[in-house]
Amino acid sequence: MKPPLLLIGHGTHDETGVAEFGRFVHRLRCRLDQRVAEVTGGFINKARPQLRDSISSLIAHGHHHLIALPLSLTGDREALGDIPGTMALEQERHPTLEFDLARPLGPDPRILELLAERLADAQADMPRLVIEEMPEDIDPAETAVVLVGHGAADPAVNAEVHRVSRLFWETHASDMLTVETAYMSHNRPGVPGGLERCRRLGAKRVIVLPYLLFAGGVLERIWAQALAYGANHEGLDIRCAEVIGDCEGLADVVIDRYEEALAGAADPGVWTARRRFTEALAVERLTRDEPESEIPTPV
Repeated sequence: MKPPLLLIGHGTHDETGVAEFGRFVHRLRCRLDQRVAEVTGGFINKARPQLRDSISSLIAHGHHHLIALPLSLTGDREALGDIPGTMALEQERHPTLEFDLARPLGPDPRILELLAERLADAQADMPRLVIEEMPEDIDPAETAVVLVGHGAADPAVNAEVHRVSRLFWETHASDMLTVETAYMSHNRPGVPGGLERCRRLGAKRVIVLPYLLFAGGVLERIWAQALAYGANHEGLDIRCAEVIGDCEGLADVVIDRYEEALAGAADPGVWTARRRFTEALAVERLTRDEPESEIPTPV
């Protein structure tokens, strides 16, 4: 039996997002039944189950080696916190704990495919934000997309979202007028700014595409801002797509990240997160508790 998979979420006060996270954990639990010892999840803050409680539960059930996977599209350390450091602190609480850290989901080609599916659904649906008469037929070349990320204080994280927009345009929306980038917080342009850029480029239809995993308060704010902009620009057909959400395609990506981390753990030539932080923690303990003793060199 393979070691447990621990999904790490940043946490939210929104019950919708917490519930969807839970449903996704259940989906993976069903997918990996009889193959993985346990599939569970925990939040860094704001929601339950907390990460430390999920780890304590795994240890209580006799699981001392696990694969930890940040359930994040960007790996924003401000939102997720210092996950390796957090896991190292958990090793202090549970000296038998060993872990390997899987990569965040990132701009995986399958994530872009899921975004393309949400975009196609929004194109096929009746306009969400137009309540008057049916609009005229609009060509793809007159349609723009605003890909909306959460936004972060870290410029590198925001640049990663901008990179996703470009990748998405070239791989799945090359026939459209443009794919603009916008952010919900911390950075410009915001959702109204992204919509305005598309309008000035001549777009007759704009589809707001959230670069988010799960529904919740952030998605509601994105839609509310798009609605407010649309109320002042009645000639522009504005539609809003759904989030990626709990689905089999997302589960495929997570399972591949799990297997990749597991393969790295089995390879003695791979310097895994677990080994790095276990040894760094051991050095820190020796420095703190026995300052005059000789610190052994990691092997």
